[in-house]
Amino acid sequence: MWSERKNSPEFETERIALPDDYEGKAAATLVKSPSPAHPGRAVLYLHGYIDYFFQTHLAERFVADGYRFYALDLRRYGRSLLPGQRPYYVRSLADYYPEIDRVVETIRAEGNDFLVLLGHSTGGLIASLYCAEGRERRHIDRLILNSPFFEFNTGWFKRKIAIPLAGAWSRMFPYARKKNELSPYYADSVHRSLRGEWDYDLTLKPREGVPLYFAWLRAIRLGQRKVKRGLHLTIPVLVLHSDRSSWHRTWHEDYTRTDAVLNVAHIRRYAARLGDDVTDAEIPGGLHDLALSRKEARELFFRTMEAWLRERGGNAKAGG
Repeated sequence: MWSERKNSPEFETERIALPDDYEGKAAATLVKSPSPAHPGRAVLYLHGYIDYFFQTHLAERFVADGYRFYALDLRRYGRSLLPGQRPYYVRSLADYYPEIDRVVETIRAEGNDFLVLLGHSTGGLIASLYCAEGRERRHIDRLILNSPFFEFNTGWFKRKIAIPLAGAWSRMFPYARKKNELSPYYADSVHRSLRGEWDYDLTLKPREGVPLYFAWLRAIRLGQRKVKRGLHLTIPVLVLHSDRSSWHRTWHEDYTRTDAVLNVAHIRRYAARLGDDVTDAEIPGGLHDLALSRKEARELFFRTMEAWLRERGGNAKAGG
């Protein structure tokens, strides 16, 4: 059983000071693996919602393949949340671009000229948009998405009426919020103190009790609309997801082998709108974070990424 290694000497952590924003002081946190003897290839990981980087086994897999691994805790997430700040609060997904800019510059300055951007869930949505809009997008060579958040997993009324209304409300009342409705059963399927096999800090990735800000809903919805209209990316993209989703109202064993957060049909539907070179890969038995799936599905996730990267070698750059 794997557990997070506190203060592991193999990984460096660096605080990145950012210009003040509407929450006051802003900071991000960069976590990186040791530099290989011959740098050149790198991976930059962006986490999901109510999340932070703790999947060091994912990093180690890429390091074993000759990549230097970097992960970013975005502003107001995980290690980057400052005292008095509203966790996960954002008004536009483009607000995250400055820290991504800074890290891409760091990656290149440290001798890497081939960069894979890897995003999970909300991080997958942000990564997709950055490849279309970000200042340093020309330096990203490949995009890999782990269960990207392309659509709200809810009914028609909430998607078409309630969420747009909440977004409009947030423009007049920017800190309007309600209790988050996310099911706690996904966390149950992952954390080893419950029914999972992974150890992580529950203060940095809480099971429940997180406020849902309407401004965040609006930011996500506007980002998703851009994906649905088409991003026209010119770099190769790999989109990975489970083979099915679960919506049980109480604990069910399905939660140990399905996506309990998003509807995988939405991911399949919108993946093709990212660009002209998109590979869709289904991982049977995968969890929402495929890297945290049970061993067989997890290994298939790793092997699929590795094979795709071998097949899609080269130096094509992001356009736009």
